[in-house]
Amino acid sequence: AGPNVSAAAQSGSQITAPVLTNNTITGDVNIIHNAPTTSSVILKYKEWICSKYRCVTEYNSRPAEQVLLSERYTQPLILQRHRNQKEREEEIRSSGESFQQILSARSSDDSVHLNSLFDPDGKGTHPSAVILQGNSGNGKSFTVQKIMMDWASGDLYREQFDVVFHLKCKEINHIRDKKSLEEILSCSCSLTSDQISQVLQHSPEKMLFIIDGFDELRLTQDINVMSPHTDLLQKAPADVILCDLLRGRILPESFLLVTSRSTATDTLSKLLKGPQRFSEIMGFSEKGVEEYFQKFFQNDKDFGEAYKLVKMNETLITACSIPVVCWIICTTIKERLKTGADVTSGLKTTTSIYVDFVRTLLKHHCQGSSQSIPTLLRSLGQLAERGMLEQQVLLDEKSVKETVSDPAGNPFLCKILFKREIDLETMFSFMHLSFQEFFTALYYVLLDEEESQRKFTQLFSIDEKTSHYICPAYFSAVVQFAFGLLNKDVRCTLQKHDIVVNSNTQTHLKEWILKMDQIKDSDNGLLYLHCLYELHQDDFVKKAMETWKRIDAHNKVLSRTDCWVLLYCSQCCQCIEELDLFGCTLSPENFRMILPVYHKFKKVSG
Repeated sequence: AGPNVSAAAQSGSQITAPVLTNNTITGDVNIIHNAPTTSSVILKYKEWICSKYRCVTEYNSRPAEQVLLSERYTQPLILQRHRNQKEREEEIRSSGESFQQILSARSSDDSVHLNSLFDPDGKGTHPSAVILQGNSGNGKSFTVQKIMMDWASGDLYREQFDVVFHLKCKEINHIRDKKSLEEILSCSCSLTSDQISQVLQHSPEKMLFIIDGFDELRLTQDINVMSPHTDLLQKAPADVILCDLLRGRILPESFLLVTSRSTATDTLSKLLKGPQRFSEIMGFSEKGVEEYFQKFFQNDKDFGEAYKLVKMNETLITACSIPVVCWIICTTIKERLKTGADVTSGLKTTTSIYVDFVRTLLKHHCQGSSQSIPTLLRSLGQLAERGMLEQQVLLDEKSVKETVSDPAGNPFLCKILFKREIDLETMFSFMHLSFQEFFTALYYVLLDEEESQRKFTQLFSIDEKTSHYICPAYFSAVVQFAFGLLNKDVRCTLQKHDIVVNSNTQTHLKEWILKMDQIKDSDNGLLYLHCLYELHQDDFVKKAMETWKRIDAHNKVLSRTDCWVLLYCSQCCQCIEELDLFGCTLSPENFRMILPVYHKFKKVSG
């Protein structure tokens, strides 16, 4: 006869044991015969991850329509340090080549790859928890999907982590009943609670939990008074269990990677166990933008035309550091190619791309807001205008909270902490100065007729010496965006969100620009052309330029965008005769952009 073995278990526990004879097991237990090994469970889990995470569903995907992750994911620029106020201002204010030079400098000095997020620091300390901060649309969730896919494929963290779990805070918010950690995890992956229990007891020190979107987590209790839960089987509201995991009360030996917008990072840092490490996704470098376009279009001809087109516009190539803007632009160009249109005939206006970006964030990153969309946008516009008038891109917390009801939940604002001797100062900013300019313009065209007219009138004064209109240089982009918002297609897009541009404001601005015929010889002549380009209404542009015989660009530094605008307006102008380029700074590449209309000028000086 074999040995007589007794095994006792607490109520609700589980015993996995080799086959023995004459076993006596007491307690309320489940007996599993021929239970799979932990390694085989993890292998099956990895196979499920590879199947689930290999494709992505895009914002405009139809049912069952997906693309491969490898055709979209591009490594963003990730820094593992906080930047000071001067660096932040440089990034927000710069554009075009100067912006790319700044990103390039950041990339060469401090950027890291995904495989080194948990590497020891200079003192040999390994982080237990890594914060991965990023703005809305900067690719945090995409990066998490890439990490999951590469781990399951054996290409990432192979020696560091035996198992990686992925929890989305958006999904945690929808779990109503009290749950244990095992049950919460089983809601988000292919494993059963029993299999998860088996895995969690395996090697917690080789386990990584990825918590995606902490800023979206709806807390049901104050984090300072939550009762602690340390037992894997203990049940509580899902957000409470998640906070205990973050604090290290549950599975303290495990590792954490938590993504969040900047607006919630300070709360997260106070909650999170240590040692901690801060990382921030800054978006795409210039090389990253180019790589994204290559992957998106997948053939050299379309890629070359699309990328060249975007590089012509300093504002758009700067905005392309935001991955979702890259996707919007690439999708727009691809649709043009599908219809057989010549992509080189022009991209949508800068304003239309910004409108697409705003409505994308409103739809996918702004759920749960108590404000209506028009109210939300007006408050943002009011805040943006205050910053423009004061020529500030970093806005103090008091001013922001006076204007925007829930800045922490607003996807268009960034929260930044700066050291001030023995204190920390909280400030906010828009993602870039161009978004501050856009929201100011949107605010102006959404005001009632009288107030809108007053705002625009204040922007322009008459120069006593020349009798020309003059506009402050730091407001020129606001004026351009305002005309872009008058475009018919843009107005139709806005109306879908109950955002209506006052019809009298449209009339007033068009009448105003028609009266500015003399501006073509003033320092603001290029501003006039930029406004007409953003309006992009061919019949009106032809009317506005029907008396133009000369375009004056002397002593100007002509950017790629300037040349693109000159090309469009010259095509619309029927009686143009002279182009003054005397003393003008114009690169050979930019000069080639205006060659298609060069024949229209009887005289070119310079």
